[in-house]
Amino acid sequence: MATLDDVRALALALPEAVESTSYGSVAWKVRGKTFVWERPLRQRDVADLEALGERVPEGELAGVRVPAADKEAVLATVPAAFDIPHFRGFPAVLVELDRVDLDELRELITDGWVMQAPKRLAREYLDSL
Repeated sequence: MATLDDVRALALALPEAVESTSYGSVAWKVRGKTFVWERPLRQRDVADLEALGERVPEGELAGVRVPAADKEAVLATVPAAFDIPHFRGFPAVLVELDRVDLDELRELITDGWVMQAPKRLAREYLDSL
């Protein structure tokens, strides 16, 4: 089970990651590009709430960037990840933090960071692992 504090720690452990805001919620960015953010479902998200029906999560949520080519694979293999109408055609998934383990969350956040980081910075980081 993860929390937004875990998201914060994992995100800020990545090179040049900073905490910021996006649309009034906390977000983590690398060189101005968001790779993970708090993404609560709000009452104004009518289409998303209707699409989720009884599956509307009650805990904390994070939006995570994923490569468009990998989105369906992430949705199929990470039980805590799901899609909403607002994200259709957008390379991101929502993650129910109270249903994801830290290793899965670390991998999702790192992949999102790699996607958004400048290629050279991402390559240097990956080579250092």
